[in-house]
Amino acid sequence: MQIRTLGKDLRVSAVGLGCMGFSHAYGAPTEEKEAIRRIRQAAEMGYTFFDTAEVYGTPEDPHINEQLVGEALAPMRNQVVIATKFGMRFDFESGKVPLPLIPDSRPETIRQSVEGSLKRLKTDHIDLYFQHRIDPQVSPEEVAEAMKELIREGKITHWGISETNEEYLRRANTACPVTAVQNRYSMMARHYEPLFPVLEEMNVGLVAFSPMANGFLTGRYGKGEAFDPKNDYRASMPQFTDEAVDQNKELLELLQSMAEQKKATPAQISLAWMLCKKPWIVPIPGTRKPERMKENAEAADIVLSAKEVQALDHALDSMEMSEVFGGTKLSGQKK
Repeated sequence: MQIRTLGKDLRVSAVGLGCMGFSHAYGAPTEEKEAIRRIRQAAEMGYTFFDTAEVYGTPEDPHINEQLVGEALAPMRNQVVIATKFGMRFDFESGKVPLPLIPDSRPETIRQSVEGSLKRLKTDHIDLYFQHRIDPQVSPEEVAEAMKELIREGKITHWGISETNEEYLRRANTACPVTAVQNRYSMMARHYEPLFPVLEEMNVGLVAFSPMANGFLTGRYGKGEAFDPKNDYRASMPQFTDEAVDQNKELLELLQSMAEQKKATPAQISLAWMLCKKPWIVPIPGTRKPERMKENAEAADIVLSAKEVQALDHALDSMEMSEVFGGTKLSGQKK
């Protein structure tokens, strides 16, 4: 697979693998041995960038996703880049789906988190350590100073911020250079595009999560879809309702039309659209299926001209779309 550079020098596959879905938010967790096998298959296909977090897990095992990624990638640790995250926990006691998020980026919490992640990931360093969500009670400078210490100690080599804004990014970057931001970005969620000139100016990469709007842009979901409300967040995502399927008809037709022109799939077009926008954008679609991993990886080979990308943008600007899941709001108190 093609290689892209995040920030100054972090080289990763043009498409990464979001590993969350093996354990969290997209239905019943994958059996452990099967998940490890799938992650290794992705590496064999050319994926070198794997994304996880300390909180991607289940009520029974809140950290299982890091353990799976660590076990799967241990034999090839020096050939891959592992990203994980700190600074957030899920409120499993709430009984709500999606689970409420509780931020905590205090330096003492970060210190505990990194030690736990290193152990679970079976590694002596984390390649890209993301602040999972901004903690309104901790300044960006304080978080960045903690990152600087971890880099000095060799426990992490690069750091980033998820769902950040310009002010927070600039302040954090001044204290310790940021390699990448990880923000929600897709054809249905473009609210971070005003940040692009800032990322370009600062040489900060964008790791795009939910690049296919939680799978909706694959075009494989129609009316009457049934998701388990207990463990599948899609059950409460607005883009998967029957009404949304009608509202998004023009969007799905646009994707299908471009896919036919490029001899590709709608999923591949949704990824190629962002890959061809900027050389520093790296999407991390999640999937458990090898055929989808292959399909997503091959999106990096699809070339859309600047005019084609511009035409897609113009069409997206002018069409009706349903609401799309924008993430769970932060709530609760630190404990």
